[in-house]
Amino acid sequence: MPLVLASDARQTMLAAARTAYPFEACGLLFGERHEETLVVASASVAANIASDPQHRFEVDPAHLVATQRAHRAGGPAILGVWHSHPEGPLRPSAADRAGVTDPSWVWIIVAPPALAAFLPDPLHPGGFRPLREIEALSM
Repeated sequence: MPLVLASDARQTMLAAARTAYPFEACGLLFGERHEETLVVASASVAANIASDPQHRFEVDPAHLVATQRAHRAGGPAILGVWHSHPEGPLRPSAADRAGVTDPSWVWIIVAPPALAAFLPDPLHPGGFRPLREIEALSM
């Protein structure tokens, strides 16, 4: 399944990951599904409230609630979540697998200067299926 990622969303995630280093940065992904293509139009940056932010992430619930309210008022839909792995690797960890609360959400892992996208899939080795990324120049 291909993922179209807006260049602004990519830059937001990479900049936040660099700024948060050595801690994990995190946020939400906004966009929509078009048949078999996932389109990430934008990304937010949220506070990481995890008890060990160097090795885990937890999106601030207030950020999640605010974005859900904004969506109900006509704002963009949440498509997934992103977070950084400050020291790599560029793949979901066991903690990531344990943290899946919505199996329909796209997960993007950021390890500057790169990132990779996944969908939770319990039948796939590692619990996530990699997505093929197609970067959009602008949206």
